Amino acid sequence: MNSEKLSKAYNFITDEGEERSCKAISEAACKEVPGNYFKKVFNGALTKLAEQLVSPGTTLPWIFSTLGVPGGLTGALVPVKDAGSLLPQLFVSAKIRAFELRKWFWVIPALVQAFSLLAMAFVIMNTDGLSAGILILLLLGIFSIASGIASLAFKDVVAKTIPKGKRGQMLAMRATIGGILTLIAGVWLYTSVESEYNLWVLFGLTISASILWALAAIIFAGIREEKGATEGGKTPVKELKDAWAFFKKDINLRNFIFTRALLMAIPLAQPFFIILGRQEVGSEVSSLGIIVVAAGIANIISSPFWGRFSDKSSRKMMIAVAALGIINILVMVSFPFWGGNLKNIYTFSFLLLIQVIAHGGARLSRKTYLVDFAPDKDRSLYVALSNTLIGLFTVVAAGFGIIATLFGLQIMLLFYAGMLAAAILAGLTLRET
Repeated sequence: MNSEKLSKAYNFITDEGEERSCKAISEAACKEVPGNYFKKVFNGALTKLAEQLVSPGTTLPWIFSTLGVPGGLTGALVPVKDAGSLLPQLFVSAKIRAFELRKWFWVIPALVQAFSLLAMAFVIMNTDGLSAGILILLLLGIFSIASGIASLAFKDVVAKTIPKGKRGQMLAMRATIGGILTLIAGVWLYTSVESEYNLWVLFGLTISASILWALAAIIFAGIREEKGATEGGKTPVKELKDAWAFFKKDINLRNFIFTRALLMAIPLAQPFFIILGRQEVGSEVSSLGIIVVAAGIANIISSPFWGRFSDKSSRKMMIAVAALGIINILVMVSFPFWGGNLKNIYTFSFLLLIQVIAHGGARLSRKTYLVDFAPDKDRSLYVALSNTLIGLFTVVAAGFGIIATLFGLQIMLLFYAGMLAAAILAGLTLRET
């Protein structure tokens, strides 16, 4: 597609006028906005699908069960994914800052992710039991560290190439197209694959995700990025000191990190939805296909709304998402008491779909807020500090499951609802960007 057609498509999709507004990016970067916008959209659509095909919350537990991996290792999947992607970022940001072009810090990690999944696919076909579990967790750790580096670079590249006020829409369109692709994949799984998943199906899902990451890397490499400042390059120790200094003096940064941590209650509650649903409506809940379908539908119907909402006020959106999460959790807590006609796979799937919508809103709102409010020259440091502290919180949150063991699933869910109530109060303290 030539530049004129790209510009027309960009103007139509984003409601942009003839005079393009390029708030918060350079004049040179403004000329490349349409092409860069669509490259990020299609790159993101592929990664969104790949994330659903090999997800620590859905597909990987299925793989572990099929391979006979001990249950204790299954419980480590989400913590390994989250901690691996978040904790190293503070130290990596110092290195990224020393380079004028940051897109390669997305491209190279994406290729590492592709090769990690490729290796994982061959583990699935050739090992089982404890050995398979350990190898897959190690590969997931490598994948997650690469993901963390890429996430850090992505925010910096977005801030340099996409105008403020259009970033939320771009993120939402990525999620929407990715949701459509996910929906197609989920419908195929739900209608074409029997409940007994054979290794070849799981192998195929993992190989497909690997290919998608490789294609996404090729697309991202084509982004036209202007050279950026390199004055911020520091050693990790200096980076840590500077980050702590920012944390101490910037009360809004502290409030944001606190709000973001409390919003983690939304994804943390989702596995307990699955467990409680399975107890109430039987084995149908464990269908991998219907879970993937729910994720796809959620992204399709929510992302456009969330994108425009976040561009108007990502602060208010965080508060709204927390409120939605509370309501949905409370409804799920009451699910065991519903009458026989209401308590079925379809009503449960609807509640799961709402939870996925809330999770998407929480992710998009905090990403947009952080990119918009962080100072240009220190954006990487703000992102890295926020992600590192959330990574530490995730490690702690891995122990929250003891509440379910001691007091039951419904008390666990009420605990998460309480966290979201606190998130609303914390969100009210944030300043508008």
